[in-house]
Amino acid sequence: MSFKHHRSILPGGLTAVTIETPHLHSAMVSVYVRVGSRHETRDNNGVSHFLEHLFFRGSHRHRDTVKMNAQVEAVGGNLNGITTRDCSYYYTPCHPDSVRLCLEVLGDMLTSPRLVHLGLEKKIILEEMLDEVDERGRDIDVDNLAKRELYGEHPLAFKIAGTPETVKAMTLAKVKRHFAHHYVAGNMVVAVSGPVDRVEIEKVVRRVFAALPEGPRAGETPPPAPPRGPHLKHVRFDEAQTELRLSFPTVSDAHPDFAALSVLRRVLDDGLSSRLPYNVVERRGLAYSVSASLEAFHDTGVFDVEGACAPDAAGALTAEICRTLSSLREGKISKEELDRAKRRHRMHLDFLQDSPADLVGWFGGTELFRPPESFDERCRAVDRVTLGDLTRVSRAYLRRDAMRAIAVGPGAGLKSLRKAIERAEGLGG
Repeated sequence: MSFKHHRSILPGGLTAVTIETPHLHSAMVSVYVRVGSRHETRDNNGVSHFLEHLFFRGSHRHRDTVKMNAQVEAVGGNLNGITTRDCSYYYTPCHPDSVRLCLEVLGDMLTSPRLVHLGLEKKIILEEMLDEVDERGRDIDVDNLAKRELYGEHPLAFKIAGTPETVKAMTLAKVKRHFAHHYVAGNMVVAVSGPVDRVEIEKVVRRVFAALPEGPRAGETPPPAPPRGPHLKHVRFDEAQTELRLSFPTVSDAHPDFAALSVLRRVLDDGLSSRLPYNVVERRGLAYSVSASLEAFHDTGVFDVEGACAPDAAGALTAEICRTLSSLREGKISKEELDRAKRRHRMHLDFLQDSPADLVGWFGGTELFRPPESFDERCRAVDRVTLGDLTRVSRAYLRRDAMRAIAVGPGAGLKSLRKAIERAEGLGG
């Protein structure tokens, strides 16, 4: 292994993660916070994302945001932040000689933000939201719609940016309460990857995050049991294509079945020669592209198959996807496919060792929820997966009665699509 991973709990409860990579020539500085849209209520939905925006409005040490960004950009960096459903993170790449400066800027942003210009940020966020809605204001974002179908009234179904109503009603008091509750030492992980020294990094982290108040790690209410399917949610949107997603509830990445599910995903979609692209695109020309993904939270997960096609081909596309999934349930997977998926997985882990961003995500981001496994542990788990395991998890999770389908597009082809969803041939039930 070409790197060394270290984890320390600093005074006050802040976790510091350092990945020493002497073979690289760049570094990544990241701060992870266990707060996202699933930690919100209907009243303050969007506040985590709103707060992320406000951090970039400057801090008490860096009141001029142009100069703040210029400092980081001068050392090869680019300050950024992302809010997800279960966490938020702030990061910048940089030259290894300038990690201290980047930690100082991020530390000041996240411990003493000015929290100003709320009105301007509301306008910006409301503009961002227009990408997810049609001209009537209806949600046409497939991911938002799919999460709502899967999780109902649970906070995992909340939109990350909130709604126009909650954003317009956002107040400084709401933002300050959310900041005070979640931006505490026990709920944050500072992670640095690059040709750096662990002792020096921890010394800097201890100093620049000294103002961080003590506080516990956030907790979440687990989502309810998923509703029975199959079920289709269609949103009419008069575009040239219909966007389609089939979702199947699964498990977290800590579950014993996760390794087999990750291999199964690669069998389905890991290059043009894998099952889905070959059957759907190359052999039958039913869609320009099709993909499979496995999304994991710390307490649940979802296996998605997604594609876009001509509206009148949506039923045929769905039927072909179901036939492809049913072949896995029937055990029609060759040893060559299994070996290929395992081999590509191992190569993917090798590639990650050349990416400071991927390394801080693997070790720092995971640390918010559980101790991260090593690359060797993940390889061993994947290597243990058998053909029988792939058949078993296919039957357990890729089921007709678990399927929730989202379609966004014109009404053409809707009848055949409904019939294909209802039949879901080969998926049992």
